[in-house]
Amino acid sequence: MRRIAPITLSLSLALTAVLAAENWPQWRGPQGQGISSETGLPTEWAADRNIVWKTPLPHGYSSPIVWGDRIFLTSAIEGEVVPGVVPESVRIQQPHPESVSGDKKHTLKLLALDARTGKIAWEQTAYEGPVFDARHRRSTFAGPTAITDGKMVYAYFGPEGLYAYDFSGKLAWKIVEKFHTLGLGTGTSPVLFENAVIIQRDQDEKTSVVVAYDRMTGKELWKTQRPIQITWSTPVLVNAGGRTELVTNGSENVIGYDPRTGKELWRTKGVDSNAIHTPLVGNGLVIVTAGFPAKRIIAIRPGDQPEDKRVAWEYTKGTGYVLSNILYQDHVYLSTDNGIVTSLEAATGKVVYEGGRPPKPTHFMGSAVAYNGMIAMTSEDGDTFLLKAGPKHEIVRTNTVDEPVYSSLALANGRIYIRGEKHLFAIGK
Repeated sequence: MRRIAPITLSLSLALTAVLAAENWPQWRGPQGQGISSETGLPTEWAADRNIVWKTPLPHGYSSPIVWGDRIFLTSAIEGEVVPGVVPESVRIQQPHPESVSGDKKHTLKLLALDARTGKIAWEQTAYEGPVFDARHRRSTFAGPTAITDGKMVYAYFGPEGLYAYDFSGKLAWKIVEKFHTLGLGTGTSPVLFENAVIIQRDQDEKTSVVVAYDRMTGKELWKTQRPIQITWSTPVLVNAGGRTELVTNGSENVIGYDPRTGKELWRTKGVDSNAIHTPLVGNGLVIVTAGFPAKRIIAIRPGDQPEDKRVAWEYTKGTGYVLSNILYQDHVYLSTDNGIVTSLEAATGKVVYEGGRPPKPTHFMGSAVAYNGMIAMTSEDGDTFLLKAGPKHEIVRTNTVDEPVYSSLALANGRIYIRGEKHLFAIGK
C-alpha cells in the first residue's frame, strides 16, 4: 500500500477545510437566500458555552457580513436635537405616526472586525449630521446590510448615501441622493452583479427607481423608474432561461429586469401589501411574500412566459410583517411574527403542515437561516430555535445568547455570528 506523506495529508486536510468554508458576503448570504452549505457549523451554544468571543457594538440592526477574516457591520449613533431641522416626510405632510428621530444628529458608521479575535480593526464615519427623513420607532438608520466582493465593501444608508470602502477602510467613492421614506427609514440592501452595485429605491409611484452604479467609480450605469409605492425589500438575482434577471418585490407589481441595462423584462401582480420580504428562489420559481396588511405568497415563473402562465400558485396565510421567509430543501417555511410556522411544497404550494409553534411565546424581527438540515429562527429574546427540516414541525434544540436580537444571523467559515442589541457574538470552537 502506498504511504501518504504527512505533509501531503496535511495539505489535503487543509484544502478540504478551505473548500468546506464559505463566506457570507451580503444580506442573507451567498445567494441572498439565507442558506449555508457548510456542514461543520455549531448547533449548540449558550451565553457561557461555545462563545468564541463577544464584542460591544454601537446601535444598528444591519446583519453582519463576512469575508475571510473580516466582518463588516454598520451602526447608527443618535445625538441631540438639531434646532430647525424638519424631516422630509413632515415637510411634504406625509409623516407616519410611528416616526421618530428625524430632528436629531446622527453618526452613521461602517465597522470592520477581525473574525479571529472580535477586535475592531477599523471604523469609518460615513455620515454625521441631521438626517433627511425620520425612521420608524422600532427601526434604525443602520438597517440595510452591507455587501462585499472581497476587495471592496459597500455600505448603504438610504438618503444619507451609498459608500464604497476598500478593505483597509479607505473611502473610494460615495453617492448621496436624497429621497423621502415616509418617515419609516430604509430597509433594502445592495446587490452586486458583474461591475454594478444595484439598489431598489422605492418611495412612491412617481419617484421610485432601481439604479445601478459602477463598483469601482460610483458612476451611474443605469436608472429605471418603477410604478411602485415605497418598499423595504432587497431584490434577488435569478437564472432563468439562459439569462440573469433581477427580480423585485412590490405592492403593485413584481417586476423582472435585465441587471446589465435596467430594461424591464416582465411584470406581474404584486403582493398588495407592504413589500418588505426578500423573494425566495428555487424549484424554477421566484416566490414573493408579504405579511401586512394582507398575507400574500405568490410563486412566479421567471423568464419568458405567457402572462397567463406567469403565476404558478398562491397562498394567503402564515406570513409575518418584517422577517423574510425561507425556501430550503424544496419546501417553503413561512413564519408569523410570533414564530408560528407553515410549511409548503415549493413546487406546488401544497400545505405540508400548519401551526408549528416555538417552545415559548416570543416575537421575531430577524429572518431565518438554514444549514445542515435545520432552519434557525432567532427571536427578539435572543433565543435561536433549531427547526428540523422535514414533513413535521420539530424543534430539536433551543440556544440563547441572553441578549435581545433584532438582526439576522451570518454563517461563515465554521462559525455563526449573531448581532445582539449590544454585542456581536461569534459562536463556534
